[in-house]
Amino acid sequence: MIPVEIQESSPHFQNFVAEESNEERKVKLDLMDEVREEARIKAEALKRKLEYRYNSKLRPQQSQVADLVMRKVHPYQLENKLSPKWTGPFRVTEALGNGAYRLETLEGGAIPRTWNATNLKFYFS
Repeated sequence: MIPVEIQESSPHFQNFVAEESNEERKVKLDLMDEVREEARIKAEALKRKLEYRYNSKLRPQQSQVADLVMRKVHPYQLENKLSPKWTGPFRVTEALGNGAYRLETLEGGAIPRTWNATNLKFYFS
């Protein structure tokens, strides 16, 4: 109870019984673990529902050999905030599976490492 309720004689103060209040508090403390478990289950269900909704609308990008793609620039390679975020075009030389691709420049120079599809986007000329 707050001090204003005690001074102004509110209905809450008039009907207050200390023994019942203590019993209610003990019952709520006993049920605290179950309330927490129920909240955890609801949070997990919501997380799975959101994950399902996101994944159902996600379309994986499939590049074919000889497609032209742009490559995302790493943040440490940017000169300033107005620098282009994508470089290219590059040609896909090999699709390794699981979204990994080998690239080469348009002149035929090989890029030394593989690139994931999340760091590539189609180049439309």
